Amino acid sequence: MPRFITLEGIDGCGKSTQAKLLAEDLERAGYDVLLLREPGGVTISEKIRELLLDPAHAAMGDTCELLLYEAARAQLVHEVVAPALAQGRIVVCDRFYDSTTAYQGYANGMDLGAVQRANALAVGACHPDLTLVFDIDPAKAAARAAARDRAQDRMEAKGLAYQERVAAGFRAIAATESERVRLVDAGRGIDAIHADVRALVLGQQLDTEGVFGRDLDVEGA
Repeated sequence: MPRFITLEGIDGCGKSTQAKLLAEDLERAGYDVLLLREPGGVTISEKIRELLLDPAHAAMGDTCELLLYEAARAQLVHEVVAPALAQGRIVVCDRFYDSTTAYQGYANGMDLGAVQRANALAVGACHPDLTLVFDIDPAKAAARAAARDRAQDRMEAKGLAYQERVAAGFRAIAATESERVRLVDAGRGIDAIHADVRALVLGQQLDTEGVFGRDLDVEGA
């Protein structure tokens, strides 16, 4: 059973919904689960999140953006991730350092070696056991995001071409680290995707009732 599970993908891919469903299922199964999001999760990191996502900060440079993400991550790891893992809890995190590699590295065109070194400095020994990348056509994800009843944040406002580069970055990460990173077809319904998530986390196939007893629509799973 992986103890540190991260969920990744472009904006509008549905990963936040799947993180919440996964954490709820694991809790029902008797696991002690900590559900987090990035950037954020603790007070200092949430304040940094506000800076990063505020559309008013369109002038933010790539290096500043990278270092702010790493600062938020370093505090999250220090304050809650490392202690939780040391206590034997399961950590489910909505984004982690693969987002920085995909967004700031592949999409922004920053040197990948420099990005990876910054990631390593921020997380220390805390590396995910399993990472699920929710792979979806960026145009479909953009349509989902547009249907939300809220304004775009700074990252979402970078546009479709940017999200296409991010998606390509995530696929490159999955190809490079196939033992840790698994692609999930996120273009389907919530229950079908969730069936795949649970199978990947538990390392086994599910029947139509699911291992946790929740009825699922598994068409297309």
